[in-house]
Amino acid sequence: MKRITTELSQRDKKFGALIARRPLCPIGRTLSSESHFEALVSSVISQQLAVKAAESIHARLVLLSKGTVTPKKIFALDEDALRGIGISGAKVKTIKGLAEAELTKKIPINRIHEIENDDEIFEKLTSLWGIGPWTVDMFMIFQLGRLDIWPIGDLGVRRGWELTYKLTEEIDPKVMLLKGEKFRPYRSVIAWYCWQAIHEARDNKK
Repeated sequence: MKRITTELSQRDKKFGALIARRPLCPIGRTLSSESHFEALVSSVISQQLAVKAAESIHARLVLLSKGTVTPKKIFALDEDALRGIGISGAKVKTIKGLAEAELTKKIPINRIHEIENDDEIFEKLTSLWGIGPWTVDMFMIFQLGRLDIWPIGDLGVRRGWELTYKLTEEIDPKVMLLKGEKFRPYRSVIAWYCWQAIHEARDNKK
């Protein structure tokens, strides 16, 4: 990662200055403690919820699953029981679909890291009901440690880009898509530093 950040700093002075001020990017440097299935279920639960609310619901799901969230257990759980712990009907449908995809081997979620092509993973997961681009982007960055994901649909990444370049207007995602080309194959790293730009701005306001 030190080699990667050095290379990116040479490609772009604005990000080079930001990289020098912030911690070293952790993407791909540590293994997740969650299975791929657990990570996706957690991500689905957290959609459009405050962090504490999502953590509370996830903790109740772990209890309901008797300690481990697995495809077999989720598939066997009653939908009313899942709604009873605070999971919306739409999210129940999504996590049930994830469980079914793994159990039927339609999509081998817990072995999906074996697929080297990021686009193929993206297509497979977004084919499932309720799994959108943002969820898959976050999964590939933080769970799989893929280094060349460019999550322009994430508002934080766009705001961080604007802060880094001191833009006075919001950047169009389509424009940002093109701007990211020069950072291949390390766009995930640049996205992470976009989030860091936001953290830095918040720290400076304190």
